[in-house]
Amino acid sequence: MRIVTEDFEKLQIYDVVVEVVNLSRATYKEAGQLKKILDNDIENKVGKIIVDLSQCEFIDSTFLGVLVLSLKACAKIDGDLRLVRPVEIAKSLMEKSGTLNVFNIYESLNDAVQSFEFDTKKNYYLSQNNGIFTQYN
Repeated sequence: MRIVTEDFEKLQIYDVVVEVVNLSRATYKEAGQLKKILDNDIENKVGKIIVDLSQCEFIDSTFLGVLVLSLKACAKIDGDLRLVRPVEIAKSLMEKSGTLNVFNIYESLNDAVQSFEFDTKKNYYLSQNNGIFTQYN
C-alpha cells in the first residue's frame, strides 16, 4: 500500500507502516497533521511504525512532542515507533530534551524495516531497490 499527500507518504511493508515526512522543515504547522496520521495508525492497532525523517533539515519541539506522544501511545498497544535518520539539529533538540535515548534511530529505511520481525502471513511481495524495500501487489 502506498498513500501520498503533499507533506506525508504512507508505505506498508508486511505489517510495518512507514510514515515518510516529505518536508524540509517539520514545525508546529505540520505537527497536527502528523499527530492525526499517527493516532490513526495506533487506533488501527498498527504496532510497528517507522517515521522517516531523512528529508527533514529541521524539526521543532512541537513536532518532536508529537513523536514522543505517539511513541508512548504505541507502547500502550505493545508496539514501537522507530525513526529514520533525523538530522543533527533534530538530534541536538532530542538530546537537550532528553528524548534521544527514548527512540530507536536508524540510518536508513532499510535498516529500520529490517529491525522489526515481520508477520510473513500477510500477502505482500517485496523487492529491494537501491537498498530500500518497495512493495508490489
